[in-house]
Amino acid sequence: MKTAEEFFTRAEKILKTLELLLPPERDQELKSALAWKWRKGKYFSELEAITDLNQIDLDDLLHIDRQKTTLEQNTKQFLEDLPANNALLWGPRGTGKSSLVRALLNGYVDKGLRLIEVDRYDLIDLPKIIQRIKSEQFKFIIYCDDLSFDEDDETYRALKTVLDGSVRATPKNVLIYATSNRRHLLPENQQDNQKSQVINGELHLDEAIEEKISLSERFGLWLSFHPLDQLRYLDIVNHWLAAFGASETQVQDAKKEALQWALSRGSRSGRSANQFARDWLGRSKLKDIES
Repeated sequence: MKTAEEFFTRAEKILKTLELLLPPERDQELKSALAWKWRKGKYFSELEAITDLNQIDLDDLLHIDRQKTTLEQNTKQFLEDLPANNALLWGPRGTGKSSLVRALLNGYVDKGLRLIEVDRYDLIDLPKIIQRIKSEQFKFIIYCDDLSFDEDDETYRALKTVLDGSVRATPKNVLIYATSNRRHLLPENQQDNQKSQVINGELHLDEAIEEKISLSERFGLWLSFHPLDQLRYLDIVNHWLAAFGASETQVQDAKKEALQWALSRGSRSGRSANQFARDWLGRSKLKDIES
């Protein structure tokens, strides 16, 4: 009897340990938040709820009106069960690519929009993620930030297949939005063109080159982002200073330092404008507290 009791006690402990290793129940998990991060573990992978969403709004994004209008229109089509495209947002760092995707989530979450963020190293799990959410009532944007691949990186094939290349159709409640600093997601080397042959005046590129550019072409929507000129940069600085509670006088006083800030970083971008506004106003308020 004592042996049987010991056996069941040990078995109960083992079951409790196994329960801790299992991912949360799917239904509870997908109703617990508005966005998730795909976490790949040693023994299992799961959707981890993101509870501290970035609160940026579409109105906070200035001087990217064309990109904002186009992607918002595409997202509206998606939410209405109308044809819509996967999108690649490309351009220099800090120009609003990631912020636009996050702002769209905030703007349309009440319409049933949800977001799943996936690191590029975990793109191999895309079929598994899609299988997991395809029957849900929500509309999911699978979002990959800063997407690019190394020369010998094979994970891009999973993305390529999901975008356009599989016999199995992608569910209607899934779109893929990706951001990148480059339009062509795989590196192109000078030697690639050197290996090409010209036959009867026609340039026949190697199949390897076609492989490199074909992934970008599978995104139906390309949106390019560009650096800001000085006036637009200052306009965004002014916007964020006012949003953080600066007075009109403070906004004017910060102009010179804002230009110096951009010069020291070699970047006039929406990101650097936001960072400057936080720094300048924070220092100003701390000085008032200490004086």
